[in-house]
Amino acid sequence: MKYFNYFLLLSFLLITGCRQEQKKVSATDFYNTELFMEVQLQAIFKDSKTFVDLVPDRPYAELAAMYEEEKMADDFSLKDFVSAHFTDQFISGQVIVTDTTKTMYEHISSMWGKLTRGPDIVLENSSRIALPYKYVVPGGRFREIYYWDSYFTLEGLLVDDQEVLAKSMVDNFSFLIDSLGFIPNGTRNYYLSRSQPPFYALMVDAISREDPEMFTEYFPMILKEYEFWMAGKKEVKGIHTPNKYVVRMGQEFFLNRYWDSGTSPRPESYKEDFHLAFELSSKADKITLYTNMRSGAASGWDFSSRWYTKENDFGSTKTADILAIDLNCLLYFMEKSIAKGYELNEDAENQELFLTKAEERKASIQKLFWNADENYFYDYNFTQKGFARTPTLAGAFPLFFELASEEQAKGVKDKLMSDFLKDGGLVTTLEHSGQQWDAPNGWAPLQYMAVQGLLNYGYIDEAKTIMQRWLALNERVYKDTGKMMEKYNVEDISLLSGGGEYETQDGFGWTNGVALVFKKMLDEMEPEE
Repeated sequence: MKYFNYFLLLSFLLITGCRQEQKKVSATDFYNTELFMEVQLQAIFKDSKTFVDLVPDRPYAELAAMYEEEKMADDFSLKDFVSAHFTDQFISGQVIVTDTTKTMYEHISSMWGKLTRGPDIVLENSSRIALPYKYVVPGGRFREIYYWDSYFTLEGLLVDDQEVLAKSMVDNFSFLIDSLGFIPNGTRNYYLSRSQPPFYALMVDAISREDPEMFTEYFPMILKEYEFWMAGKKEVKGIHTPNKYVVRMGQEFFLNRYWDSGTSPRPESYKEDFHLAFELSSKADKITLYTNMRSGAASGWDFSSRWYTKENDFGSTKTADILAIDLNCLLYFMEKSIAKGYELNEDAENQELFLTKAEERKASIQKLFWNADENYFYDYNFTQKGFARTPTLAGAFPLFFELASEEQAKGVKDKLMSDFLKDGGLVTTLEHSGQQWDAPNGWAPLQYMAVQGLLNYGYIDEAKTIMQRWLALNERVYKDTGKMMEKYNVEDISLLSGGGEYETQDGFGWTNGVALVFKKMLDEMEPEE
């Protein structure tokens, strides 16, 4: 692995490896203790994520035992107990002071340093997974690196001539694949049961544009991540039967779903999941709900009516029953990337094998996910053997990866411009459920994927319209608040966004990245005087 300083990696693994495995076990046990449940269910903190990010002053087992003894006292205060034994050790660098003399784009460039963390030191008993290189966090409550956020952040870094920082982010993800076998949702031990949309191959593609030879350095990690996403195939017996991340769709053909191996409430959203499942009578029904909520978080779309099987019913979330169009497009790109890696290694047999896999997936995407009645790509519910309930902006992913036919691309373009386009850009879905990945909200990564997809098929004017509206909204909110937001209300551009399990966050990594890319693209589209 030429991209690592080998001795640095060895020393880092020696320092962190055993400790992190030990912490993972003790933390998992702690998340099942009465102390943890009481802190979360009594809402000692407004945001459930706050508690799991605090660092305890001693091992979890000792704290749980202390709580069991001290809670019997008449004057016991749970809030005081937590204050005495848990601290926030990641406060520095979190406060963002806006300089109103800067333009939005100057502000974004000045933010990289404030959002950059690492290399990390190992903090005993912390939920954070330490990383060996520098990285950019999203901002706000998200003070660790997140998987799919980072691709869009990275594209902005490359526009802003931050190639070294962009590469170090990819090196951190390579470290995670090498040491854990996959890239978790984020670098916290409570995320170790799931990944997120797999953008690693796209990150490698981005940083190797100017140096194609660099691709070969990261190829083994692309292959290893692919093995993670395709794990469990041998155990699947019947057609339309799932196991882990794969669903058998033919005798030797598999597609993918988002999935999380956990069966309990998410530690970082414990009270929300617990209360949602409270009225369910059986343990099996609760586990099914928890699996689907966790799988929704693995999708990055947490949460959305995209995963509902009944309109306006959050409890009908069935993420694990759905073959996601965006995920299968990403796996197609991974298969193409692996074929490229084998070609560079002069392995023609494996190159052909993965080209065949990619072509089979492409054919399936064009057929299985294409709703001819709606002229749009839909998710597919494999348990119901039919399309998912509602169209979403994920239907633009096949255009980004050039998987759509010309006729299909036109259908997607027409629906984007007639149904999804609003005053501030593209809305995420057409439903107002109160969830943050629904109307009226728009999100930077989905604007990016749709715009690039339209450009791939020559729809330049449509792409320009989306970029112009999105940047105008970004600039207006920045002028009013001095902040870059995680998401925006694209339907009523006089309002901020809302919905979901937590308040709208500012910072913000992927919004910053996409804004820089869009500005550069629009500048390059301007005719020369």
